[in-house]
Amino acid sequence: MAKQSCCGSSSSSRNVKYRFVTLPKPLSTSDEGKTPVQSACCGGVGNLTYTKRQRKSKNASGVDRWVIDLVETPVGKIRRVSTQLDIRDVLGSWKCRWSNGRMDYKVDPGLYCVGTPDNQSPVLVTSNYKMTFDRVRKELENISAWILVLDTDGVNVWCAAGKGTFGTNELIHRISVVRLAMVVTHRKVIVPQLGATGIAAHEIAKQTGFNVVFGPVRASDVKKFLTDGMVASEEMRTVKFTMLDRLVLTPMELVTALKPMLLAFGVLFILNAIGLGHYGGMDLVALLGAIVVGCVIVPVLLPWIPGRAFSWKGFLFGLLWAVVVVVQQGLSATSELSMIKMIAFLLILPALSSFLSLNFTGSSTYTSLSGVDSEMRIALPAILIASISGVILLLINDCIIAFG
Repeated sequence: MAKQSCCGSSSSSRNVKYRFVTLPKPLSTSDEGKTPVQSACCGGVGNLTYTKRQRKSKNASGVDRWVIDLVETPVGKIRRVSTQLDIRDVLGSWKCRWSNGRMDYKVDPGLYCVGTPDNQSPVLVTSNYKMTFDRVRKELENISAWILVLDTDGVNVWCAAGKGTFGTNELIHRISVVRLAMVVTHRKVIVPQLGATGIAAHEIAKQTGFNVVFGPVRASDVKKFLTDGMVASEEMRTVKFTMLDRLVLTPMELVTALKPMLLAFGVLFILNAIGLGHYGGMDLVALLGAIVVGCVIVPVLLPWIPGRAFSWKGFLFGLLWAVVVVVQQGLSATSELSMIKMIAFLLILPALSSFLSLNFTGSSTYTSLSGVDSEMRIALPAILIASISGVILLLINDCIIAFG
């Protein structure tokens, strides 16, 4: 005899088709301008509030614009999403690449679906970083599946797995909250391979009854993975980090680095204004060049730069840039480059490039947590000593020029 769900629908091993319903009528907006989303009768996402950027992604009904309609299931209405990305999705990803609203670029955790899923359709697990969510749904065109979105605080799968937010406890919690066992009759959830470091499959099976199947590395391989009977080829398991993959990450690194440098430029301007500083356009170019070296050139050329440590790679190319700056200013007829300032440049510019290159370890698949910790213990003190020494030399040089 089939078991009855709390909503009165039966759950059995036979294939059960679910009914589609239209989107709800517009919801009201609170006085603070935050749109509350009401939970479905059985297993909705609950009452949530949103930032200004998140509210812009919703229509007059308080529903995300990429939601097509709702699917009636034993646990209530589940949102069916489009597999087509519109221009706002593309622009949103582009803005996020440039660190514009990055921390707000996320979707609600919970259960979604694509196509016309039933109780035997596969369940794909992903993070609530919207760029990741968009890539997954885009690759599921003509596929019927459930998408279980974990609350990773808007962080992608790989980084969230390292932080623990894409992890065992969250997956167990989300399976329970959405009552997945009442939506599907099989007991498998497909987790992206890059999330494996945060998932204890045996514990999830013990706590929920669902077995974890690790899927391919890339979302583009998900469709083939499903059609091949959830069997991943060696190609699907191979982690690649191509030049293009690295290049698309550099805008965020560049913007993040430039923000604190505005303070440094302000200090140089003040020193010039009060007569203690003697910095010009070439000094500004020198600093900007060191930033570009650490944030763009080193990441792009990463595999071909000698050495293993990111900080060393950044130091090496930063030193080359410092030599170029020193030689150029030394040959300039209008330059007042002293030996003290020359040494300061040879300390500060490589240290800056080294530090920024070290930051890229958080974006790379070439590193491990233990390796990064070990490198930081060695590199950070050296970077700090070089930077402080260089700044002291610059101040000494300014005092000599100002007071003779």
